[in-house]
Amino acid sequence: MRQASNTDTCWAVVTGASSGLGLAFARLLAQRGYALLLMARREAPMHALAGSIRAVHPGLQVRVHAQDLSRPGAASELMTAMTALGITPTVLINNAGRGLAGPLLEQSAAALRAMIELNVLSLMELSQEAGRLMARQGEGYILQVASMASLGPTPGLAAYGASKAFVRSFGEALHAELAPAVRVTTLIPGLMDTGFGDAAGGYEAPRWARATVITPEAAAEIGLTALFAGRSSVVSGRLNRLMAWLSPFTSRAGQARMLARDMRR
Repeated sequence: MRQASNTDTCWAVVTGASSGLGLAFARLLAQRGYALLLMARREAPMHALAGSIRAVHPGLQVRVHAQDLSRPGAASELMTAMTALGITPTVLINNAGRGLAGPLLEQSAAALRAMIELNVLSLMELSQEAGRLMARQGEGYILQVASMASLGPTPGLAAYGASKAFVRSFGEALHAELAPAVRVTTLIPGLMDTGFGDAAGGYEAPRWARATVITPEAAAEIGLTALFAGRSSVVSGRLNRLMAWLSPFTSRAGQARMLARDMRR
């Protein structure tokens, strides 16, 4: 298990740190000795998380920064805020994301733009700016959080799945491009009990997919272990890994038709 240096303050930045997978990443990185910058839109849950982490790890630096990464230019604003705080990240967890469920024709154009800004553009810009700092200091770790929806077409989650397909391709490309100084790993989690369905507009996973659910803590541990081991990507959960392995053996058109039938039920 990779530990932060005992002599220097090593900072880990976790986006989307107000709930779900972000909480798990923050707690696990604190266990590894990393000072934390927690970033999300909602400030109160992050202060609660920061307090609980400080109680378990006295002396560990934990800072909170409330910001909406779905706004254009937000990634640069976050990097400016980090500079003002004297923080140079050693670890960046690009966990912030948003889902939109339902027929595309019924979705708001503004909501779609905000989701793409958050899931794609802010993630790309944060990776670029943090990656430059990490390359200069000769060490860095970036974890991109994709989704099982990145593995193929996803009717009912069409734009969300496409945004996560970008994250997967982008992260796997950076794994090779930024090596060896900066390690980039893409985590492909499946269903978790994080409230995603409600936040995505009442999305309900197909019955067959519910057997794949794992805890956010388990998914976060899988992601961090792969990151510090230098892996390109990792799928969380045995059933999810099996589904990902089987995916290339079925046609993308067939996958889309199956999910479209589930959506219409």
